Amino acid sequence: MKSMDLRELTSLYKYNYWASGRLMSVVDTLSQEQFLRELGSSHRSIRGTLVHIMGAEWIWLSRWRGQSPKALLSEEDFPDAESLKRRWREVERQMLDFVWGLKEEDLRQRISYTTTEGAPYTSPLWQMMLHVVNHSTYHRGQVTSMLRQIGIEPKGTDLILYYRELAAE
Repeated sequence: MKSMDLRELTSLYKYNYWASGRLMSVVDTLSQEQFLRELGSSHRSIRGTLVHIMGAEWIWLSRWRGQSPKALLSEEDFPDAESLKRRWREVERQMLDFVWGLKEEDLRQRISYTTTEGAPYTSPLWQMMLHVVNHSTYHRGQVTSMLRQIGIEPKGTDLILYYRELAAE
């Protein structure tokens, strides 16, 4: 299987954080009750789903750096939107620093890691990096649905909207 090139992958990571930023801007408008309300999604609440997105990005970045965390981030560590946003910005900065530091040949590197359940795997970096963007996109869609359940219409986060915005600059 041919690997993705660095230019394309970098573009997807820029999009990923553009889209997440649009969604996180809505979090500022939520009450604490809305942020924590159980809405029947796979991660129960807006907070739970956002912590899951951020935690997945953190855990994959850790794996790429040679560490295999044994546990996911806990939503209880983020009692309010501000604490989540502080950690989110930190994870985003670390991820983008990692992406900007890559060379084309790094993408084909096979990285071994252990899941939180203890299962060992080895995958090419480019596949894991695509997984992270796809995973975040999937769960942003869940957050969008939860926001609509509570009467809030968030900004669009489709990839084509990102490209249109870039073209307009």
